[in-house]
This record gives sequence, structure tokens and C-alpha cells, in this order.
Amino acid sequence: MTIITSLVVSIFVMPGPPSRRTRFPLRRPRLRHPHDREILRLAVPAFGALVAEPLFLLADSAVVGRLGTAQLGGLGVAGQALATLVYVFVFLAYGTTAAVARQIGAGDPRAAIRQGIDGMWLALVLGVAVIALGWPLVPWIVEAFGANPAVAPYAETYLRISLFGIPGMLVILAGTGVLRGLQDARTPLWVSVGSFGLNLVLNVLFVLVLEWGIAGSAWGTVIAQTGGAAVYVAAVLRGARRHGAAVRPSGAGLRASVRSGAHLLVRTLALRLVLIVGTAVAARMGTDETAAYPVSFQVWTLLAFAHDAIAIAGQSITGRYLGAGDVPGARAATRRMVEWGVVGGVVFAVAVLAVRPWLPALFTSDQGVRALLLTALVFVAALQPVAGVVFVLDGVLIGAGDMRYLAVATAIATAVFLPAALLVYWLGAGLAGLWAAIGLWMATRLVTLGLRARGDAWLVTGAVRS
Repeated sequence: MTIITSLVVSIFVMPGPPSRRTRFPLRRPRLRHPHDREILRLAVPAFGALVAEPLFLLADSAVVGRLGTAQLGGLGVAGQALATLVYVFVFLAYGTTAAVARQIGAGDPRAAIRQGIDGMWLALVLGVAVIALGWPLVPWIVEAFGANPAVAPYAETYLRISLFGIPGMLVILAGTGVLRGLQDARTPLWVSVGSFGLNLVLNVLFVLVLEWGIAGSAWGTVIAQTGGAAVYVAAVLRGARRHGAAVRPSGAGLRASVRSGAHLLVRTLALRLVLIVGTAVAARMGTDETAAYPVSFQVWTLLAFAHDAIAIAGQSITGRYLGAGDVPGARAATRRMVEWGVVGGVVFAVAVLAVRPWLPALFTSDQGVRALLLTALVFVAALQPVAGVVFVLDGVLIGAGDMRYLAVATAIATAVFLPAALLVYWLGAGLAGLWAAIGLWMATRLVTLGLRARGDAWLVTGAVRS
């Protein structure tokens, strides 16, 4: 494992001899390293918050499932639409984290709070726009996500009500970015846990006690999201008062947030396209492939949460170091996080292979689907070390504010994946071929991000990336 870690770091992160601050032996990460404490201080709560987010829909499903199959199906369709929306607007969290962390590194907490407030204003404006544009499109959205006539009315009801929670949801994304940029990952965790708890209580009250049906579940979620947003607003306002930052929106700050968000949006849409095309290709292969692919991808997604936790730490840490003008510190932290990514990837790979013989039985009794899952899980395991490095470097470059390059690099990787996925379908290569195409996509991302990290173009210092 030490040899693998050393090789990856030397190729993709540190092209030359380490400086005094980056000189340390390459070995399995231990908490004695100076960067480990700050990485874990940010990554562990971030992981908890990431895991807490899917629990919203899970809690809704557990309660709504008592109403009937059609209601549960309607919740599933509306939930997919809302999840897509969250995925598209995640740039509100990432872009704000990078901008705020730079100002903190530069020693200007007032400007950091000011930058975060502009991000939250942008989130509010976008949330109101989504309500205005989404309300008349609800029937079309429900149809686009494949709702049949039995579940469509319930999906439309849930989605229409949930639109009123979108401003709060987007403010939560931006507020999460503000606090992470301020090097505070614990508050977002507690807000996520508290919002989940409130959502569960309100769902039980509205759906099972007051008998409001699926509308009660939607209103419970809206109230919980809005309450979470209020906590973030209160936290940021306290910081604004403490540091004397204005709370009115700034035209320059909003424009900067839009520019950063535009590049991250391109990156996000390119990533989403890979997910959509992968699902569509699997669905056209056959019934067994249609059943096996989502399960294997859910395993991938669960592991991605752990990788993404280190990436989120990378956003905060990198932005702070570069804001302070500490290039050696940014290099050393990146080097250490890549080590964590590689080791974590190897550990996850071993874990997946260890449970592989028994995992398919948890999801299906169909022998054909089980056989496909056994094959797919080999690819999931093999790609974990690559994913560990890719996620870390993605977070590091976001923290550096290198959004334009990330947009281009992700678009290139997607352009490589799309013809590969279509070729898999035309050749009848099956689920193994599809996962091989995903592997090619990840390898392309590894090369493009690794080459960037190896160079110096991303190491732009100062409170604002010019």
C-alpha cells in the first residue's frame, strides 16, 4: 500500500523535491502527521452531513409507504426530480466554500462573511426563480421522470408543495458553503441531523395523525428545510454583526458568485449526463441489467460519500492556504489528502471484495441479476483507489477556485465516456462493458486533474482569485 501511495503522489501531486514544509515519508496515513488533524476535523463531520441528507427522503418513504403503493411511487418520482435539482445547484455550496476560505486565509473574516452573504442572496434569488418557473412545469416534470397515471397525481401534489421549500434548500447549500469556508464543518452536521429529526416528527404528525396524505409529507419537508435555512441565516448574521459586515447584497459579489457558479454548473451537468446515460444504456440492455446496474451504482454512491468528505475538507483547506499565500502548505495538504484518498480507496476495494459473495443476496433472489452484480462489484472495487484520488483532486481544485479548468476537464471526460458507453451498447458488451466505460471516464478524470495538480497554474494566491 505504501508503494502505491508513493507512486500516485509522486506522479500526480509533487513533481519536484519537497520543500521543508512538505518533507515527510510516504506511508500509511497516521494521525501524527501535522495535516491529519485538520483533514479529519473537516472530513468526519462532512461525511455525517452527507449521509444525513438522503435520510430526508428515506424518512418520507417510511411514512408515506403506509398510505399505499401509488403514494409511495409518487413520492419516488417527485423525490428524483428534487434530487436532480439539488445536484444541479450544488455549486452554491462548493463555490461559496472556496471564496470564503480564501478570505479566511488572507486574514479578513469580514470580507469572508461578506462573500458568504452574497452567495446566500444568490441562493434566495435562484430559489424564488425555481418556484416561478417550476410551478407551471410540474406536470411535464412528473411525466419526464416516467410517472404512470396511477402515481402522477401524488407526484404532482408532492412536487408542487415541495417547490416552496426550494429557497430554503438552496440557502442551506450556500450556508453550508459559508460555514465550511470558515473551517466549521460541525454546525452543518448538527443542522442536518436536526432538520432530519424535525422532518421525521412532522411527517408522522401530518401524515399519520392529521391524515393530510402525501401533502402532509411534503409540508413537513418544506418546514424542516426552511427551519434549517433559518439556522444558517442566523449563524451568518451573528458573524456579520461580530465582524461589521454588511448584509445587503453586493453587485460585485453576486457577479463573482455567478461566474464561479457558471463553471461549476457546467461541471455538474457533465457529471449528471454520465449518470443519466449510464442508466439509460443499462435499461436498454435487458431486464437483469436494468435491475443490477442501479444496485451496483448505489454501492458506488455510498462509497463516494466517504471520498467526497475528504474532497470537502480539500475545498476548505486549499482555499485557506492559498488565501494566506502559503503555496508549500497547499502542496503539502494536497499531498497528504491524496495519500488519504489512495489508502481509503484500497480499504474500500478490499471491503467490497470481502462482502461481494453475499451482497447480491440482500437485494435479489434472481440468479441472473446476482451474477451480474458479482461482476459489477469487481469493477466497483477496482475503481476505488482511482476514485479516492479523483475526488480529492476535484475538491482541491475547487478550493483553489480553478473552476474553469474543472469545467473543461469534466467535459473532456464526459466526451470520452459517451461514445464508449454507446459502443458498449452496440457491441452487446453488457454490464461489465458499461462499468469498463465508467472506468475509462474515471481514468480520464484522473489524468486531467492529476496533470493540473502536478503543475503550478492552479496555485493562485491572494484573497480573491483573479
